[in-house]
Amino acid sequence: MQKQKLKVFLDTNALIAGIASSKGAARAVLQLAEIGLIEVIVSKQVIVEADRNIEDKLSEMLSEYREFIKFLAPVLIDDPHEKDIKKYLTGINPDDAPILAAAVSANVDFLITWDRKHFSDKNIHIHSSMKIVTHGEFLKYFREYL
Repeated sequence: MQKQKLKVFLDTNALIAGIASSKGAARAVLQLAEIGLIEVIVSKQVIVEADRNIEDKLSEMLSEYREFIKFLAPVLIDDPHEKDIKKYLTGINPDDAPILAAAVSANVDFLITWDRKHFSDKNIHIHSSMKIVTHGEFLKYFREYL
């Protein structure tokens, strides 16, 4: 019996790290998505933020980033409604609450972020089995999953 693909939500910083790096855990996660071993999910906010940050800080990579996103073809979900975001405003940076709400609503297995500490407040109750991990931590889970 074939295992179901793991569903992975990428935070903006996780997406940019994978694109900006030619090697390492961040790139490896995107390569797993490229070859169809995991399903990458992002919200519209993630795409817009990544585009803006790359244009501001890595402008020479902007066209490459946009082509890569077309090729990767992540599942694009709508940004969460304000009522869903409000659930996560206690104990979390308000900028991170929409990301957490989007990942929870997408019913993903993992939220990959470099800012894991921003999501680890004990007052956050996500009512989900989703794991919040870094790229390297995800790769450890993935190896065991295989």
